[in-house]
Amino acid sequence: MSTITVTTALIIVLFSLLLAAESQTFSTSLPPSSLRLGRQKLTRLHFFFHDVVGGPNATAIRVASSPITNTSATGFGNVVIMDNLLTVGPESNSTRVGRAQGMYASADLNNMSFMMVNNYVFDEEKFNGSTLSILGRNPIMSPVRELTVVGGSGVFRFARGYAEARTVFLNETNGDAIVEYDVYVLHY
Repeated sequence: MSTITVTTALIIVLFSLLLAAESQTFSTSLPPSSLRLGRQKLTRLHFFFHDVVGGPNATAIRVASSPITNTSATGFGNVVIMDNLLTVGPESNSTRVGRAQGMYASADLNNMSFMMVNNYVFDEEKFNGSTLSILGRNPIMSPVRELTVVGGSGVFRFARGYAEARTVFLNETNGDAIVEYDVYVLHY
């Protein structure tokens, strides 16, 4: 082969590769069967969330505050990172089902209300390694609060639903709390 023919062939190949690279699309519609999505299931989860903010074994730690946090009646601007135990019963030595990992922040000037952003990370057999992502406003003095399930992973891939929270114990001196959760989640 001549040098010109080889050069021409290389140019054509390189040009074809460039065209192929530029023709890639940002999005593609897929049939649900391509991800093995079957019928949706509705699962109810019931567990207790242990928020320990005081003492040497704290699982919720204040990491930021605003200039008015300490004088605000609601602790406005307080930001807490957590890695809280989730159990079957209200006792801390009850069977562990996972952890609640994320953050909450006092986001209301007039009422005790937290903005919650967390993942329930499950280690119970059936759901081991699966997570649910929770987002919402938590007016902690209300008897029942509702938070949104915005997604999940593992067993809970494509999850959506809601969680109901009820405080069953609150230490008003140090802020420790035990919260009962009923979570209703649609998933595949």
